[in-house]
Amino acid sequence: MTITDIQNKISEEFAVFDDWIDKYNLLVEMGKDLPLIDARYKTNNHLISGCQSKVWLHAAYEDGKVIFTADSDAVITRGIISLLIRMYSGQKPEDILNSDLSFLDDIGLKDQLSPNRSNGLLSMIKQMKLYAQVFKLKSDTESNH
Repeated sequence: MTITDIQNKISEEFAVFDDWIDKYNLLVEMGKDLPLIDARYKTNNHLISGCQSKVWLHAAYEDGKVIFTADSDAVITRGIISLLIRMYSGQKPEDILNSDLSFLDDIGLKDQLSPNRSNGLLSMIKQMKLYAQVFKLKSDTESNH
């Protein structure tokens, strides 16, 4: 599935609910389904700065695709990072870098977050795109040799 396909699917899942309490519950449930990050990556080196709660993010590069794992000590934040991982994990670096995140507006998430959580969301996205940039550069360098 492309990133756009995944975004559309997420938007459809959130569109079922009118009330933000139900949408928050959906986020919490999504967070419960987040694949566990290997304990060795729950270190300060993998913490995302700019997040109010602790968020650990790990990225690997396998067969031309970026594989993300993460965890958070806060249930809503864990749900948010699970959305981003669902969208970006298993995608090519250039697709991650070229993606827009319009679905966040579509589902109304940005409007519901406190300024601190909103900054945390932007920090998560920025970190994921930085990993994609590094893997793209590494791939470009290897293909030129």
